[in-house]
Amino acid sequence: MTQPSAGTAEKHPGICAQRSRLPPPADTAGPAHRTGSASAGRLLGVDLARGLAVFGMYAAHVGPRPSAGGAIGFLMELSHGRASALFALLAGFTVVVITGRSTPKTGVAGRQAVAKVVIRAAVLVAAGTALAMTDPPVDVILAFYGVYFLLVLPLHRLRAGQLALIATAAAIVFPQVLYALAQMTGGSGYGNQNGADDVFALLVGGSYPAITWVPFVIAGMTVGRLDLARTAVRVRLAVAGVCLAVVGHGGSWLALRFVPGAARALADVAGPGAASAWWSDSAGYPTYDTPAWLLAASPHSETTLSIVGGTGVAIAVLALCLMAVDTVPRLRAPARPVIAVGSMSLTAYVLHFGGIWLLDIEEAPGSPMPVLLGFVGAATVFAVIWSRFFRRGPLEWLVYRVANLARYVP
Repeated sequence: MTQPSAGTAEKHPGICAQRSRLPPPADTAGPAHRTGSASAGRLLGVDLARGLAVFGMYAAHVGPRPSAGGAIGFLMELSHGRASALFALLAGFTVVVITGRSTPKTGVAGRQAVAKVVIRAAVLVAAGTALAMTDPPVDVILAFYGVYFLLVLPLHRLRAGQLALIATAAAIVFPQVLYALAQMTGGSGYGNQNGADDVFALLVGGSYPAITWVPFVIAGMTVGRLDLARTAVRVRLAVAGVCLAVVGHGGSWLALRFVPGAARALADVAGPGAASAWWSDSAGYPTYDTPAWLLAASPHSETTLSIVGGTGVAIAVLALCLMAVDTVPRLRAPARPVIAVGSMSLTAYVLHFGGIWLLDIEEAPGSPMPVLLGFVGAATVFAVIWSRFFRRGPLEWLVYRVANLARYVP
């Protein structure tokens, strides 16, 4: 239910690699990315966030069902949709990194950077379509992910403030548009498409409709424009993330309890799971049978409150990862395995489909906890060993080589 990032595809030696024996993210620009502990921590923190998102995706796909209850069920529920939102946020960060962080690239360099993003998008759409054709028991997000890149690319020259305004407007408007489209088309197709059938499915169907997931990506572009080397900026990001999470999920909790008839209307179409629709996917995918769905904030409800809450959680996690590896150097050593996985998240994502096939997993989620731990352990061991000998993960290297064709753009 979540996605990898192709953004770590382009690596280069630097202070991060020297200190952590792991490759830094791609196309970093400016001296702040090459010197100082803040820089090193920032780059490692992004891969740490990606690694946590990979593990969240594993939990959502091959972990126990959230309905198992208890602490394990709660942790599994937290992974559903939130890891996807974090990856989508980091997708926006990737677009900004490739096209120029503090100052967007112009001229030939700018055109080549845009071409790199387009090539990556095409590769992801093709790979996602190929994986979806194998009919796996889980949703494939790669094709959606490629479309996200293309949709936000025209915004890559905008400043942080402009991007923040667009992200806010998109979060407010697009969910209402999706609801209106669902009403016009009967609303029965949502959640039943794998997202790789046609362009319409990628834009407004499937589990990750682009129309309601691009706000996450634009928010990530906003974060990418900020000077993350400054402690004050990271602290403000963490606070802002927590506030957004409270507004989104807390606002949904209040709305479902105090808007007359909302809770009953949602329960009539979603069953008992509607009681936790302010934070949990237990109510299932929206059927759009009632406007009360617009008051939910479950990760896949595709509502304004869901986007606000999910963006807040993603920003808070990213900010905390950045601060953790920068301000507490002792955390870098124990975090290195997770950072290694994050540095090759595309590889980790695709390989877990191989694991699902080898184990003949037909129902996801629903595997016992040892299976999830096996996936996490195998990915971690592979990433740690691979990163000792190579600067890029195997699929990251392949994407890098293909995207490097952009150098021929005049």
